[in-house]
Amino acid sequence: MGGEPTSGAAGAPPAAAPGSGGTPKAVGIVWALLGLNTLGSAGAKTVVPLPRSLIQMATMGALVAAFALALALNPRLRIRASAFLFLLTLLLVPSVIASVQPDVGFGALFRCTRLAVFVGTLWLLSHWWDGGLTFVRYHIRMYFAVLVLVAAGLVVAPGTAMPEYYGGRLVGALWPLTPPQIGQYAAIVIGLAVLLVLGRRTTAGSAAVVVVPSLVLLAMTHTRTATLGLLIGLVLAIGSLVLTSAAARRFFAWAVLCATVAAVAFSSALRAWFLRGQSQENFANLTGRAKVWDALLAEPRSTGEKVFGTGLGDKSFDGLPIDNSWLAVYDEQGLIGVVVVAALVVVIGGVALLRPPSLPRACAIFLISYCAISSYTEVGLGDASAYLLHLALAASLLVAPAPPAPLLVAEIPRRRIPRWARR
Repeated sequence: MGGEPTSGAAGAPPAAAPGSGGTPKAVGIVWALLGLNTLGSAGAKTVVPLPRSLIQMATMGALVAAFALALALNPRLRIRASAFLFLLTLLLVPSVIASVQPDVGFGALFRCTRLAVFVGTLWLLSHWWDGGLTFVRYHIRMYFAVLVLVAAGLVVAPGTAMPEYYGGRLVGALWPLTPPQIGQYAAIVIGLAVLLVLGRRTTAGSAAVVVVPSLVLLAMTHTRTATLGLLIGLVLAIGSLVLTSAAARRFFAWAVLCATVAAVAFSSALRAWFLRGQSQENFANLTGRAKVWDALLAEPRSTGEKVFGTGLGDKSFDGLPIDNSWLAVYDEQGLIGVVVVAALVVVIGGVALLRPPSLPRACAIFLISYCAISSYTEVGLGDASAYLLHLALAASLLVAPAPPAPLLVAEIPRRRIPRWARR
């Protein structure tokens, strides 16, 4: 997924090797600001009503601050070549072409600018991508902080945090977060923390502090997509470590045993939790999503709209959420956007399969699997979102480490020996 770092300035002095203890702590701040930008501005009602314009100012301000700080940390524009970032940049082409149409509106151009700044920040951060686990720790800390905020809202206002209009599912009471968002963050934190334990990069006690409350919050969201993504992603990730890790083999065996016992002993309770009180017809219809998908595909479109889309929007159709990344990309960025996003997922997934077994590879497989599964009922692969941030983390884990710089040995001057002494 990457090659040697390149520099935007010829003759610049060599910088510290990425990841070799030379990653500035401020890089973690940039990553957290990118995560803040992807939280969004629409969601549940909060304890203190927050104007949407104020939330948008905070999220966009976080993106601008992330880009400015990344540029300050990397003023010589040292970047690492990446097929992932190249395809992500290529996705801007259909986005801009569709968004510059006169009848689209200013909002589409604004979202294109946001995506461009988001991608530009990732390019600046790529200088520190080295296949290490530094960004994994950034990711866990960032989203666990969001989960702590959700838990605080549950303690402060339990009625607001579990409203009836969401069927009693957990939402953000202090920041407008929906149940699928909270479930996604919890699943990502749990999966990455479990893999770090199996790779002996953290202690079981430290991981339990993160995993246990995240599991509770995930269960309270009743989010089926996040639960399935977590389980399948962990199975694939741990399976990639089975041949090289005894800890992974033991965990896999115990997990299969516990899952079998739980499926037999609590089958009715698990089925009730999974259905969430819905009828079989509503469940088969994916809670009404299939009707929106059929209407979107049946909508008459011009050739330009089919090829380039209708411009970046709010991922809705006729006022209803699309809730499918591929159809949202088709609607907003056309067939070209679908091809680019598919190539992005295939390339990064193929690179993960070709890498030798390792903990970073397992983390990347988990993230890619989770995003691929969630793309069926969630949106975000075609715009600045948490899903693109997950895939960017996976890309950073698949970068081949740069070879160590050769040691410069000073030449020892030869001592002059008198002619008479040579005899």
